Amino acid sequence: MSSQRNEGRAPHQPDGPGGAPDAAADSNAARDRAAAAAAAGTDAAANGADAAPPGARSRIGIIAGSGPEAGVDLWAKVLRANRELFGARYRGDLDAPEVVVFSVPELGLSMELEQNDARVWACLADTATRLAAHVDYYGIACNTLNHYAPQLKALGLPARLVSVGEVVRDYVRERGLARVALLGARPVMDLGPWSPYRQLVGEVAVEVPADGEELHRIIYDVKARGGDAPDIVERFARLLARLESELVLLACTELPLIPLPPDAPRTVDVTELLAFALARRALTPPAAQAPAERCE
Repeated sequence: MSSQRNEGRAPHQPDGPGGAPDAAADSNAARDRAAAAAAAGTDAAANGADAAPPGARSRIGIIAGSGPEAGVDLWAKVLRANRELFGARYRGDLDAPEVVVFSVPELGLSMELEQNDARVWACLADTATRLAAHVDYYGIACNTLNHYAPQLKALGLPARLVSVGEVVRDYVRERGLARVALLGARPVMDLGPWSPYRQLVGEVAVEVPADGEELHRIIYDVKARGGDAPDIVERFARLLARLESELVLLACTELPLIPLPPDAPRTVDVTELLAFALARRALTPPAAQAPAERCE
């Protein structure tokens, strides 16, 4: 059994004998999803019991494309979080959240955000505007694109953005953390004007890897070849081993796709935190000015 400690991320565990899932792995995964629920400020039983009836719940949206697999990953985690919030009350399809996904390949230019600022913002603003006509809340399956959270909120769209930066800031505050490592694309880790985590400055001491360019290359490679390529797994393990912080924020939607070594430091998948925040809002009634008609 792996000894890694994860929060907000189901640990990567091998199958047990005969290819069946390891029972301990399932237990750890449930524990870590419960930790993510707690981090999102949720009570699974209360949220499941108090959920609005089907057809009267908020519709949530996901903006994807940077990359498309990250959108699939967030959607899957929203579904899993929703099950956790319902607990034993979950009945199946009728209790699943209503989700609208817009996946736009042009948003992939965000990896080099400073050079592509005008083009990326125009694409994101258009995508959010179109999506907001169909949902009550939405999240972005890309840490880097959350840089535009203030601008998106200033658009005054009918749907409310759930920003990953705010979700992580609340997690740090609630846990009283003094030091964390932050792993993400180059614009994310510099904590400057292009980082959605710049609000962490003054909240907590932030460690970034010494070789930020290597991490940037790893992220590009995951986009092209997937997270389980052996060389990618090995390079990421070496990078993690050089960190000094006991807790690591995986602040890039590609990084949770890489299996972790057994001796990895405790990690927090910020996508999992965002998923719980979205799933919780999906259980609430829509705002007074509801989007397009829902099917009954």
